Amino acid sequence: MAISIYSTLLPFPKLTVSSRKYHPFGGSNPSNLTIPTTSTVSTKALHSKTSDSLTSIITELEKESLNKDDQNQRQEDINTTHHERRLSDVWRELHGQDDWVGLLDPMDPLLRSELIRYGEMAQACYDAFDFDPFSKYCGSCRFVRRSFFPSLGMAHHGYHVSRYLFATSNINLPNFFKKSRWPKVWSKNANWIGYVAVSDDETTARLGRRDISIAWRGTVTRLEWIVDLMDFLKPVSGNKIPCPDRTVKVESGFLDLYTDKDETCRYSTFSAREQILTEIKRLVEEYSGEELSITITGHSLGSALAILSSYDITETGLNVTADGQVVPVSVLSFSGPRVGNVRFKERLESLGVKVLRVVNVHDVVPKSPGLFFNEHVAPRLMKLAEGLPWSYSHVGVQLELDHTHSPFLKQTSDPVCAHNLEAHLHLLDGYHGKGHRFVLASGRDPALVNKASDFLKDHYLVPPYWRQDENKGMVRSKDGRWIQPERPKLDDHPEDIHHHLKQLGLASDH
Repeated sequence: MAISIYSTLLPFPKLTVSSRKYHPFGGSNPSNLTIPTTSTVSTKALHSKTSDSLTSIITELEKESLNKDDQNQRQEDINTTHHERRLSDVWRELHGQDDWVGLLDPMDPLLRSELIRYGEMAQACYDAFDFDPFSKYCGSCRFVRRSFFPSLGMAHHGYHVSRYLFATSNINLPNFFKKSRWPKVWSKNANWIGYVAVSDDETTARLGRRDISIAWRGTVTRLEWIVDLMDFLKPVSGNKIPCPDRTVKVESGFLDLYTDKDETCRYSTFSAREQILTEIKRLVEEYSGEELSITITGHSLGSALAILSSYDITETGLNVTADGQVVPVSVLSFSGPRVGNVRFKERLESLGVKVLRVVNVHDVVPKSPGLFFNEHVAPRLMKLAEGLPWSYSHVGVQLELDHTHSPFLKQTSDPVCAHNLEAHLHLLDGYHGKGHRFVLASGRDPALVNKASDFLKDHYLVPPYWRQDENKGMVRSKDGRWIQPERPKLDDHPEDIHHHLKQLGLASDH
């Protein structure tokens, strides 16, 4: 007899500002967020004639929609994950050693869980980012580095953040950067754009290697950043990234975001490129002698930065240890745009970088740039268009998902919904392969989809855009006034960055 996974997880606990409990359905809830649960929505709605709670609604729908084959599929996933294979034994295959052949259709349960795990690390960039223009900390991370994962309820992921990443906002991508409206701000010319994290000892033993993970922030909500792109390819070597072939080109906006800096700004004195290269060099040296992997993730524009940084790390040889061991580099990206031309694709593949791109077929972003000349055009025509500045090609392997297959989601044409990262993670949880029914494998909470969208069907009683800071971050002072509290200063750059820049031959830039 099949029992709904949700029936064992009720009732919903009421989460308060001080709660750090992990969400009962998976995912994570920041500790200073007010989370709408069944305790905070209308009592009359929850105790209607049709159901007693959100969970009972989902449970009943599951009973109606799950047939015997679906139940067998879920049980097979559980058996495969927990009894037949260990992550530490197969991590190289899951990391793309064989380009994920045989793992995507049908969907490998361990690979699914790994994709969701890294997707949550990318989602953490959004959850931690202060994008409120009325906050004097707008554009920064809401948490200090050492408490990053615990503050997001993600301590169980088993990683610690080794450094934050910043970029200068003085480039032509106004819809990517967020700035405060107040005159007194944390930084006038910088934005927090991600982090580097390393697995702890316990997680390293479970994974089978010490994992160095890079997560890049994408765009917060709107898609206007697409129109910011100049849709113009330029040589990678033009921005001082080493490349033996000047025909290897990437979109100019991505390249500028990755390589530009502002030496008058504390946080963007060094470019995102310099921050990444020095940190990867330091970590590979620190953990020399251990089995290592470098896994880079990102959503939307963050996906482009993930691919570009993976190229840079391997082209400069930072994934090769002192004793000649090659550290595998993989990109697990979500809803990312095209980054470069065919020559960039070929060069990236020749360097051994493995890329798995998770996309929603209804999302417009993976179709940009290169609307007319791309990998779908006949090879002969692409050869003729190779020199054009708007001829693009996707890299790696693509995993296609379709939000119309989920019974939880509205049939909407809203491009923001189709692009939403939480929706992609929801679709991953229910994906078992082409032609298979949509069945949630781990029971990841569908309510997470509406965290920053209006995508769930209304009868699930989950309000849209429910994620918000309590009182918009305002607190009451000792004298009874409501104020924006001061935050600890974020770490900018480690003291030894000049040492590593000099060893990389980049010190002359400063």
